[in-house]
Amino acid sequence: MPDDALSGLLVLDLSHGISGAYCTRLLAGLGAEVIKVEAPGGDEARRMGPFPTDIPDLEQSGLFLYLNTGKKSVTLDLSSATGISILKALVKATDILVEGYAPSVLPGLGVGYDSLEFINPALIMTSISYFGQTGPYRDYQGSDLVALALGGLMDVTGEPDREPLKPGGFQAEYQAGINAAVATMTALYYRDETGLGQHIDVSVVECIASITEGATLSYAYNKVLRRREGSRHHTACPSVILPCRDGYVHIHAPADWDAFARFVGAPRLMNSEFKASPRRHADEIEAILMDWVKDKTRDEVFHAAQEWRLPFAKVMGIDELFDDPQYLARAFFVDVEDPQAGVLRQPSAPFRMSTPWQAGRAPLLGEHNEEVYCQGLGYSREDLVRLRERGVV
Repeated sequence: MPDDALSGLLVLDLSHGISGAYCTRLLAGLGAEVIKVEAPGGDEARRMGPFPTDIPDLEQSGLFLYLNTGKKSVTLDLSSATGISILKALVKATDILVEGYAPSVLPGLGVGYDSLEFINPALIMTSISYFGQTGPYRDYQGSDLVALALGGLMDVTGEPDREPLKPGGFQAEYQAGINAAVATMTALYYRDETGLGQHIDVSVVECIASITEGATLSYAYNKVLRRREGSRHHTACPSVILPCRDGYVHIHAPADWDAFARFVGAPRLMNSEFKASPRRHADEIEAILMDWVKDKTRDEVFHAAQEWRLPFAKVMGIDELFDDPQYLARAFFVDVEDPQAGVLRQPSAPFRMSTPWQAGRAPLLGEHNEEVYCQGLGYSREDLVRLRERGVV
């Protein structure tokens, strides 16, 4: 039995940026051999940082090093005929190809799915684009912010009397990466049963539209548009973030209102109108809670509430995650040693398996050119030098 869940699988990562790289990061951690195919100038994530001491360096971008743990790197210019020929040779032995180009790019170069399927009928090709491979917007330009806006998530994020807000980080990109990984694994199972590969079409915008299900269903069923409610939950009450002595806590009342009121120790919460229609009296209830919590610490509120089986939480800063006992107990953050950036602490995978996910280091730009092109495809070292001089690799 193999030590890793995906041992023996070869993955070509033709993506750039975040979403495709996160998809293949998950596959690499499960044992797949992932070859990152970069333009000779390097993947765009190498320029995005953060960088040590804020000095840009293609080999020390924290984002690139995180997204590409456990992969190999080759350089290849797909705008050249020789580069396309080399790509086709690589595809012959490839199980999965993940790409993030605009829908017209690879077909225009003669390496769209139809062409690659002819070379390798068992190939699973996962294409990630902002609007998908079809539709009137397919060739529009996109970004994480564009997807959050057009996917509807921004419309329900923010304060009621303010403009829509963008959630922190690259949420759309990572959602697309997760969905791409799930779809790819499903296609792999299908291929194992039938011997047939397939083309997976992931739209970043649709990945966002799929996680606003409460808002879309409310409108589909009742023509009710959900409004922005800040930190308030759209149905539960109270379910809100409030300031305490050393930061913020999230307070959530469960179905057992009496237990919640007893825990808070506020007789006014037992008001029958509060209990029967809490959302109608949200301002009054939250005022009581703000007075109750203002002199307490986050840990005090969080742990005491959990002892009562009340789903309260403390709002943690990013700087606090690394030393939190829950994360430490599960070894969620791992140290990865890089030859140039040194030791970096990174999140591992958001799941656990009997065949564990493992984070190797990210590759240097073109680090595996000789291994892949010479040992794998039969090029000589002299050939590789000539390819490099011509800008093909």
